[in-house]
Amino acid sequence: MRIKRGFKARKRRKKILKLAKGFRGARSKLFRTAADSVDKALMYAFRDRKAKKRDFRRLWIARINAAARMNNMSYSVFIHGLKCANIGLDRKVLAELAISDPAAFSQIAGQASLQIS
Repeated sequence: MRIKRGFKARKRRKKILKLAKGFRGARSKLFRTAADSVDKALMYAFRDRKAKKRDFRRLWIARINAAARMNNMSYSVFIHGLKCANIGLDRKVLAELAISDPAAFSQIAGQASLQIS
């Protein structure tokens, strides 16, 4: 007796085609091209979740550097001063402070510069 895999195969194909929804042309209609496209899309998604973290960190560092230079210190000197002063703010918070509350950032920069000199 032969085994017919109708239900399992259909379920597998429907899952792939559902993931391919919104892709253009045959990529969302034909199973084989959809499967290739979905595999590639999932690979890109995995890679870019990691890249997103790197990109945001670079952005935060650029913003902190700009704000630190307005307070007459470089980024590396500023971060070193924070470590010496035991100020445990992360780069995301520091970047947000630099934009939204420059006065508070200046106070923190003052604390950091006192520790260095």
